[in-house]
Amino acid sequence: MHKGAIIGWHHLPFGKQDARDLEALIVEAGAGAIRHAGLQPADIDAIYVGHFNAGFSAQDFPASLALGIDPALRFKPATRVENACATGSAAVFQGLKEIAAGSARRVLVIGAEQMSRVSPAEVGANLLKASYVKEEAAIAGGFAGVFGRIAEIYFQRHGDQSEALAAIAAKNHRNGVANPYAQMRRDLGRDFCRTVSDKNPLVAGPLKRTDCSPVSDGAAALVLADADTARAAPRAIGFRGLAQVNDFLPMSQRDVIAFEGCRLAWQRALGEAGATLADLSLVETHDCFTIAELIEYEAMGLVPAGQGARAILEGWTEMDGRLPVNASGGLKAKGHPIGATGVSMHVLSAMQLDGTAGEMQVKEATLAGLFNMGGTAVANYVSILERVR
Repeated sequence: MHKGAIIGWHHLPFGKQDARDLEALIVEAGAGAIRHAGLQPADIDAIYVGHFNAGFSAQDFPASLALGIDPALRFKPATRVENACATGSAAVFQGLKEIAAGSARRVLVIGAEQMSRVSPAEVGANLLKASYVKEEAAIAGGFAGVFGRIAEIYFQRHGDQSEALAAIAAKNHRNGVANPYAQMRRDLGRDFCRTVSDKNPLVAGPLKRTDCSPVSDGAAALVLADADTARAAPRAIGFRGLAQVNDFLPMSQRDVIAFEGCRLAWQRALGEAGATLADLSLVETHDCFTIAELIEYEAMGLVPAGQGARAILEGWTEMDGRLPVNASGGLKAKGHPIGATGVSMHVLSAMQLDGTAGEMQVKEATLAGLFNMGGTAVANYVSILERVR
């Protein structure tokens, strides 16, 4: 097991946050995580803030906003971390490295984003900054256009997958009903997700609105601690395996439907954990678009390449299936405030292992895997979590 463990967390509801600005999101989430860990602000040795921005907020230097939690945090080191849509996991990994280096015993990690205060056109332009701008900035439809192209390539190679994508969307919306933090808590049903309509129009390529995660505001936070601190904590969720794998940024330099970086990250993390996919109780995976979740079934090794549809259509990834995927509703229902997403995945997985996930709870959860990616499987992070105490 890695030296760091999660000993406390806090998760704000995702969605349009008119009453909270970015600073308020950071402060509220961070303060809640410190309280949950049973610590005082003065106990925190370092802070990492995951924040993508790229034009969503005028405040592009947010790390020290966390000091607003309490005057006792003044003069503590605070650092902003960014790695596109994997920003939250990047912040978690940096916190773990700080503990492993012996330079901190207790680290506060906060992921936060506020996306709803800019126009839809600006949202699209901002997200495209996570692509290879030289070649991909002109793709119509923003990042939805990028994944629409990926879906088209997948369909050309493996056949029309519209039924599978609708089933993934329906599953995640159904799961999201049980998530008190989710932006969309409505069971839309497979028929609605499958059918093009005024309320579910085509967005890019074969992707409909129900295939796309919504624009969102939100924050999540956790406290990491070293082994000695974790032993005395009310709870401790350990990291049994970790992997970060980065691939080439240009889509033109790789097979964009192979998600090779994702595949390698899963292999490395599971290898380090001494586990197989069959040992996992659940997976939280990065379904920014339903086509991403479909390909991730293949990349994590659940099914062979080209057979992702089997996993959803045969019920493997349902709550009562062999490997529940996105019990939280995923990004599809929960929302995807970029910098908060990876931290949220770690918090929700920790809740499952702690047995405190409420109506989202997967029965007898003992080992959880999560995958968070930046760009089109460019920055790939996998964590394998287990309850230590």
